[in-house]
Amino acid sequence: MLEIYLSSAYLAPVEYYIALAKAETIYLEHCEHYEKQSYRNRCTIATANGKMALSIPTEKSNGEKLLTRDVRISEHNSWQSQHWRSIESAYNSTPFFEFFKDDLIPFYEKKWNFLWDFNTEIQLKVLELLDLQPKIIFTEKYNSILDCNTLDLRNCIHPKKNNSNQLNKSYYQVFENKFGFIPNLSIIDLLFNMGNESQLIINSL
Repeated sequence: MLEIYLSSAYLAPVEYYIALAKAETIYLEHCEHYEKQSYRNRCTIATANGKMALSIPTEKSNGEKLLTRDVRISEHNSWQSQHWRSIESAYNSTPFFEFFKDDLIPFYEKKWNFLWDFNTEIQLKVLELLDLQPKIIFTEKYNSILDCNTLDLRNCIHPKKNNSNQLNKSYYQVFENKFGFIPNLSIIDLLFNMGNESQLIINSL
């Protein structure tokens, strides 16, 4: 039985869901220190102008290390409406945007206090849309050393680490004629472009 440790992520990239789909048990890290400039609060989409990073603003911690589960979302700007406008502009011409948009819009209308809560709830919705049903367990303490039979991906799937060469099978993207295939975008890129075939693509990678 394959066990994988993953960190919380905002609309994680395709490689995250490839790992998630292959595991029997997912340990979602509930006790780690928050890391800035990671997928914990950002995702990457493809727009008419190329790749765009969407980042959820978080409150400053006054130099103290916070656990990811304790990180609060900042209220200083209208990030939800900005993110949804960007997503809608990028994907409204994809084959499955109209099919899935009503499942995702509520996450950009409800007020969220904690990043962990938002990430967890939207991830559960994405898993439902992908028809994936992994066993997910929240960790109760942070283990820096894991069992040799456990795969630790908590810091391996990261915007600054190029794992795109592992994603060698492309799928249709609405802006592919303009930019070529862009690998490892947010999972919503796959969903909006490929719909119900998304799970087949994930399982084939």
